[in-house]
Amino acid sequence: MGIESEIKLALPAGQIDAASAFFVAHTGVAGRDVTLENIYFDTPGLTLARSKSALRLRRTPDGWLQTFKTAGSAKGGLHSRHEWEMPVAGDALEIDALLRACEVPDVAAALREAAPGLIELFRTNFTRTLWQARHDGADIEAAIDLGEVIADVNGETRRAPISEIELELKNGDEAALHALAQVLSANIPGLAPDDVSKAQRGYRLREQ
Repeated sequence: MGIESEIKLALPAGQIDAASAFFVAHTGVAGRDVTLENIYFDTPGLTLARSKSALRLRRTPDGWLQTFKTAGSAKGGLHSRHEWEMPVAGDALEIDALLRACEVPDVAAALREAAPGLIELFRTNFTRTLWQARHDGADIEAAIDLGEVIADVNGETRRAPISEIELELKNGDEAALHALAQVLSANIPGLAPDDVSKAQRGYRLREQ
């Protein structure tokens, strides 16, 4: 298990090029593009959502990953949450492996309860452009995510755009995340803290 700490910033469509140029200047290298396809699961009664957790299967260029997250806390764009992530053999969840890894009793109980009734709820497909940044002595993974959330509800396909910056702390003091976010905001007009995760956007899209 890890505690994920990241700052999420909503990125206006007109500032995407400016954000990319900022990270190229800050790191001295071009970003690396990765295509990510994600399937989120829950029960029809939203057992996981009620327990403030989310279950995802992700296809990456290197294979499939399953991830189980708690909602944790989000304030001012800073997200802190428990996360369990591991590779899987293919495009199918391996729930037993997650249950063995999850040592938070209430969260594990919700996953165990949900397991027999899990269905696909929505997808988030996006391109992630990555940079490894060093700021104020901390190692930070910076990403620009561009794509969409897709949900099929009673035969209707619903879509919502994804356009955001994520700054994830890999090593060092959390204060460095805030410092880099402040520099970004000073250089890129219209950036705003975003307390809503991609999973939460998916659930909201289904409720519209």
